[in-house]
Amino acid sequence: MTSADSTPAETDRRAGWVRLAVIGAVGGLLSGAFGVGGGILMVPLFVMFAGMDQRRASATSLAAIVPTAIVGAVTYFLNGEVALIPALFVAAGGIIGSWVGARLLRRLPLGWLRWMFIALLVAVAVRMLLFVPERAAMQLELDALTIIGMVAIGLVIGVASGLFGIGGGLVMVPAFMLFFGMSDLVAKGTSLAVMIPTAISGTVTNARGGIVDLRAGIIAGVAATAASFGGVALAHLMSPAVSTWLFAALVVIAAVQLSVRAIRQQKKERSERVA
Repeated sequence: MTSADSTPAETDRRAGWVRLAVIGAVGGLLSGAFGVGGGILMVPLFVMFAGMDQRRASATSLAAIVPTAIVGAVTYFLNGEVALIPALFVAAGGIIGSWVGARLLRRLPLGWLRWMFIALLVAVAVRMLLFVPERAAMQLELDALTIIGMVAIGLVIGVASGLFGIGGGLVMVPAFMLFFGMSDLVAKGTSLAVMIPTAISGTVTNARGGIVDLRAGIIAGVAATAASFGGVALAHLMSPAVSTWLFAALVVIAAVQLSVRAIRQQKKERSERVA
């Protein structure tokens, strides 16, 4: 069949696949470069360009994160930039937290989810602007208090992962650097390692709840996986300061776009109720 013989439905379907692949590539690049799952931008992109509501976008983003986190973590590990023991403790809390967050995702009103996600974006941007990480790392000592802290961070990360469709790197990377003295590269690699079981746990729960677009997740996930290699290379080229400011700028853009969309949606819902 030639391109001239393609039906409008086929053309639209191919265009949809391209949009999903581009969304995944953006997420994968961020995953490798900043140690995050990529959901922080994949979620708003799914909402704006794939026509998903906040709930389905969050669940689908989390599914796409799984292969991306695996590839990114392996790449950092081969460079000696993954702290495996801390990753295990954080992952233990993350698995439980993602189970809780995924269930909250099915119960909270969509309006709440929109504004909670926007608030998270703003908080992350502010944190990045106020703190510039160091590339040098301190030696981490695993005492009882440190282990408890890691499990607690894992719980918070897991809830954020299941609720917002993000891998949790937005919490992990700064926490690893601020509280445990990891370098920015080790923090990113360890963050991706923790995301693997956390994202899998949340995705399984979301799939059982029927709120994941698996086709979209697979397409975006494959593209994200390919792009994550370039992201890891970019992470090693950027200084910590440049990395921080660039990602903060991207987060602000995403927050503004989602805020505009949320306000428009609220106005539309009000007019529908009046009508």
